[in-house]
Amino acid sequence: MVIHLESPTLFFILPAMTVSVEISQYPLTQDYVGHILNFIERLKKHTELSVSSNHLSTQVFGEYAIVMDALKTEMETSFLQHPDTVIVVKFIGKDARNI
Repeated sequence: MVIHLESPTLFFILPAMTVSVEISQYPLTQDYVGHILNFIERLKKHTELSVSSNHLSTQVFGEYAIVMDALKTEMETSFLQHPDTVIVVKFIGKDARNI
């Protein structure tokens, strides 16, 4: 990210903020597994993100702005496809892969 101040020759380059996200999705339907797998596959199509999952949740790692854009898009798609879906999301403002 580049921030320009009043002087055209003075600027700062700030490093991109990395975030880690843990997501659990609960579609309130008998066919919940298909909805969850579809959500995970859509997230994995965002190649600039690192996405992993286990039996309890899905973890997403990447630059804050990119992660938020992907989550906005994919969560909206999930809600449009199945409005009776609960999504629980937790954020930490760093790369927490090794915690």
